[in-house]
Amino acid sequence: MRQIVLDTETTGLDPQDGHRVIEIGCVELIDRRLTGHHFHHYLQPDREIESAAADVHGITNAFLADKPRFAEVADAFVRYIEGAELIIHNAAFDVGFLNRELRAWAPRGPVVADLCEITDTLAMARRLHPGQRNSLDALCKRYGIDNRHRDRHGALLDAEILADVYLAMTGGQVALSLGHAQSDPTDRAAHAHRGRIDPRRRPLRVVRADPQALADHGERLAAIDQASRDGCLWLRQDSP
Repeated sequence: MRQIVLDTETTGLDPQDGHRVIEIGCVELIDRRLTGHHFHHYLQPDREIESAAADVHGITNAFLADKPRFAEVADAFVRYIEGAELIIHNAAFDVGFLNRELRAWAPRGPVVADLCEITDTLAMARRLHPGQRNSLDALCKRYGIDNRHRDRHGALLDAEILADVYLAMTGGQVALSLGHAQSDPTDRAAHAHRGRIDPRRRPLRVVRADPQALADHGERLAAIDQASRDGCLWLRQDSP
């Protein structure tokens, strides 16, 4: 299962007013695991960025002056997302802008929905948490995702954060909650906590019990077996 978590930054709020995409950030999930195969480009929009938009993402026209135009990355972008499931927060916004860019590049070519399935995590969050705030920052707080390094919006950073949120929302690894085995799965997901393992780290050292520790352990189990009405579970021969 291949999923692409996507976010964009733009010059303004409405592509019908001529606003353009200035950043595309995507991260790839294969079988719900981040692969590290990202797609990320800043884009020259050939128009001014509105001050309100710049206040959100901090991208300036001067920074974009030497960046490629969408037409220069369009082929690579289409190949990257084609056939995948796109995961987007407030999908109508990003898809509207991307469709505008695709139509300008190839008037008779495909739009996003022709290339892949689209899942809107904002709609998903509203179903799971009706009447609550469901912005990306609010979801990070609800699901225990660390976003303290996010002082401004950025397409790639937001896509990475959304990937963590999406995995938590859809049944990612959750914290062990003893005594609450029958709790609602949505509540369990709310306590999700995920961490990434650095593949470059050294293998963990295995520490095995010495004979004295094993003997002490056996004595403790025997004491539990004697004191307990039903005996010690770990001493039962038929225990799994």
